[in-house]
Amino acid sequence: MGAKVGGNKGGPVSEPNVIPFIDILLVLLIIFMVTAPIPTVDIRVDLPPPNPVPIRLQGLNPTVVGIREGAAGMEVFVDEQVVQMSQLGDVTLEHAIRNNPALNIQDIYAEARIFVRADQSTAYGNVVDVMSQLQEAGFVKVGIFAELASEG
Repeated sequence: MGAKVGGNKGGPVSEPNVIPFIDILLVLLIIFMVTAPIPTVDIRVDLPPPNPVPIRLQGLNPTVVGIREGAAGMEVFVDEQVVQMSQLGDVTLEHAIRNNPALNIQDIYAEARIFVRADQSTAYGNVVDVMSQLQEAGFVKVGIFAELASEG
């Protein structure tokens, strides 16, 4: 004798009802998506074209901000001058004015090229801190200075 596929018509059902469980999960998913925190640090990144050509600065001299990991922690340099993080914006402005004497102060903030250079061993968070400090100081064109890796 064969087993019935549908079971007894009037007997208890042994299959779990998962539809209410799925409904609850979907509601929870929507709640978590709505209440998820928004990222607090936004850095604008203008990516280069796929086959980059060297940048022509059109008479503008860049100001280089260097970051090195020293014995006492992170060291910041503006054109090889040691700078405290609290003075980074002011010292960078002085160097940008000296590097681009033809520009006035408003043009310095808008047009001066500020390149951040860091060693490979420098923590990413330190580079982001320096870039955001420069952007908060008012510099618009802050970029990362990249060098080609040496072969061998």
